Order: sequence, then structure tokens, then C-alpha cells
Amino acid sequence: MRVIPYHRLIVLVLAVNATVFALDAGDWRIADGSALRAFGTLTLLNLAAAVLIRQQRVLNLLFDLAGRVSPSWPLKLRWAVSQVNHVGGIHVGAALAGTAWLCAFTYAAATGPGDTFTRVVAYALAALVLVIVLCALPPVRARAHNVFENTHRFGGWSAVALFWLLMVHVGEPWQIGVMIAVTASIAAPWLHLRRVAVTVERPSSHAAIVKFDYGVTPTVASAVGISVSPLREWHPFATVKTPGESGYRLLVSRAGDWTARFIDDPPSHVWVRGIPTAAPMAKVETNYKRVIYVVTGSGIGPALGQILAQKVPARLVWSVRSPRTTYGDALVDEVQAAQPDALIWDTTTHGKPDLVQLARDAYRDFGAEAVFVVSNKAATWRVVKGMERLGIPAFGPIWDS
Repeated sequence: MRVIPYHRLIVLVLAVNATVFALDAGDWRIADGSALRAFGTLTLLNLAAAVLIRQQRVLNLLFDLAGRVSPSWPLKLRWAVSQVNHVGGIHVGAALAGTAWLCAFTYAAATGPGDTFTRVVAYALAALVLVIVLCALPPVRARAHNVFENTHRFGGWSAVALFWLLMVHVGEPWQIGVMIAVTASIAAPWLHLRRVAVTVERPSSHAAIVKFDYGVTPTVASAVGISVSPLREWHPFATVKTPGESGYRLLVSRAGDWTARFIDDPPSHVWVRGIPTAAPMAKVETNYKRVIYVVTGSGIGPALGQILAQKVPARLVWSVRSPRTTYGDALVDEVQAAQPDALIWDTTTHGKPDLVQLARDAYRDFGAEAVFVVSNKAATWRVVKGMERLGIPAFGPIWDS
């Protein structure tokens, strides 16, 4: 497994919790209820951190701060700050630690002086959270994404309700305040739930371009989740903002049953939830004087917003099968107008390229400082790792929590 900052953040959160246990465990006693109180507090703090770090406004703030670095700062410092997209490691680390503390709380409730109500709720809560964690493990998430999504959503809501029962029963005023913050964080996106009209263009059976104009225009590039059934599947897509126009576009490519149905039978309306979440790459690209974008296929969607915005001198390398046939003349013309020197590698004609070599050549020819990659998981990690071995800052999606 490739170790990335995401994993380091998980370890850091777990290490902080282990340190707390090592320093304070000697003062906790099950018999006098001190262990129960400590375990409850640590469970609450960790699960609150896991929820709040994924809140859209918190993420927008973090990404915005990460993009305020001056290009005159040392390259290694800019490189480190630009890893902000790994922040999901805090979510995973805090969720795992919170689950461990919850199991300890349940044990203390079962064996200590706690009342029956506390024991019953603790058992139910621990069982529910363990199911949520197990269904979020990478093998389950990869093979049964809907199971992961539904247990996270409905199981998460149920866990919050059970936590409220505990807090009302045994919690202190400040703990109630934390629960209010957690509940508001979870509810906020759903308070912005709306059904909006869309226009769908299908340049081919492989892709659809979805246009939105309902009074929301994201800045440069963001991500929004859309659904045709709001209590079921949600799918995130990168927004493309056209300079001088309101609204935004999404590029949907055939990559599974849901996207296939969407392209073959496009809806007239979809549901959107919450506010657009800033794309980390769009924010941190301004940390560098010149950048390279290496994208494959429909990866042009997440990169197009930055390319059109032209906030930083950039060079595009796009490996794609029959670009005009697949994505239409209009989109390809738009890319070429914004990037007249782009390398568009047609895999139908030239075969699959060595993306690491293309990225390295473009980086040197353009005099860039960083490389941004938007591709499938294997190709993204291969290019990012190849660049990093050369001491070149490189970034791409990490498919995190």
C-alpha cells in the first residue's frame, strides 16, 4: 500500500488518542464511574471531529486557506500545504478512535454502576457504529458502494439520535452544545436540498454534459452531489464555470449503472444538496507560478474549470479516446481555445501513452512547478509517484473517506 499524507493523518489522530489513554488511564476507575465519564467524553469529541471535518463549509475554509500561500514561499512548504486534500484522514482516524472509545464506554456501562437505560443505549449505539465502520472499509466500499452510502447516511442519523438519548440522560451542558454542533453540521446540507431543472446534451453514448442555472454559480471549480432520488444514491461531480456566464456544467461519463442510466435516459430535473465544495486543486494551483494538468478521458471535466479560469499559466496534457467523437466538437474546441498548446493524445490513433513520460516532458518544457493529475486511481497514483520521485510536487484525487 502506498503511504500518503492521508494515512499519516489517520496515524496521527490515533496516536493522539493513544497518548491520552497512556497518560490518563491510571486515573480512570469503572467502579466510581470516572471511566464511564472519560470514555463518553472521548467518544463524543472524536465522533464530533469526524463529522465536522467533512462539513462543506469547513472544507471550503480549509481549502481556501491552503490556497492563500504565496508563490514566493519555499517549494517544499508550498508542497506540504497543498496536500490539504488528504484531510479526510482526520475523518477516518477520528471515526476509528471514537469507535474504540465507544466500545470502552459500553464495557464500562455494562460492568460499572451505570443504569439499565445507559447500558441498553450504549449496546445499541456500539453495534450500530461498528456496522457503519465495517461497511466503510475499502473492500466493502469498492464492491458495494450503495451499502456504504446507505449505512453511512441512515446508520449515521440513527447513531446521532441514540447519542442524543445518552446526552440528554447523562450529558453535561457543554456536551449538549457539541451535539448541537454535530447535528447542525449533518442537517445543513439537507436544509439546502432542492430539485432543479437541467439541460442535458449527449455528444455520444459515452458522455453527457449537464447544464445548471438555478441561481448558484460556483467559483472556478467545485464539486456538487446530484441525485435523481435524494434518499438513495448521490454522486459527486466537478463543476465547470464558464467565464461570464451564470450557472455551471457537469460532465457525466459512462462509468457504472447509475451513469449509464443517466446518459441513456437523461432526466429533466435532478436534486442537489448543500453548497458547492471547493475543489482542492483549483485552490492550491495558485500556490505555484506555472502548472501542468495531466488528465485522461473524462478527467477533463474536473480540470476544465481551472483551465478556463486561467488563474495560473498552465499546460494541458489530455490522453483521450476519439475526443471529438466522444465529447463533441464544442467541448474540444473550447479546450483548444483555452489551451492552444495543449497536447491532446488520441489513444485511438496513437495507443496508450506513457503518462509519466508525457508529464515529465511537459513539466520541463513549460518550466512548471507542479503537476496536477486527474485520471483513474491506478494512473493517478502512478503519475503522482513518478513525479514525486523526481522531486516534483504532484497532486491528484485520493478517493478518501
